[in-house]
Amino acid sequence: QVQLVESGGGLVQAGGSLRLSCTTSGLIFRDYALGWFRQAPGKEREGVSCIGRSGVNTDYADSVKGRFTITRDNTKNTLYLQMNSLKSEDTAMYYCAAPGLSDDCSVSWFAPWAYVNYSGQGTQVTVSS
Repeated sequence: QVQLVESGGGLVQAGGSLRLSCTTSGLIFRDYALGWFRQAPGKEREGVSCIGRSGVNTDYADSVKGRFTITRDNTKNTLYLQMNSLKSEDTAMYYCAAPGLSDDCSVSWFAPWAYVNYSGQGTQVTVSS
């Protein structure tokens, strides 16, 4: 059974930082492209960032470029999302996902109409202004 478990969310003031982590089980971590999407109440799912299986290829939503950095440690089976300069509009539930076996990725894979192969239960990020 595939499981993805997110951690690191919380309440932070605007301009602050958080680092999200995601650990997986039940899949071969190094073979999968991984990523993060978010969903705020009353809003559609939004792809935030993704990273190919080798860690070389990444993609970001325009709304987070220059502020968020996605990385992965294939030796620790852990995915990270470093979030800096947080804004109130970043408030959402953040989900880790493993969309497929690929060294490429695109945040469009997490579009509202897309089927996401595997995802976790989410971690809440709340940014106060």
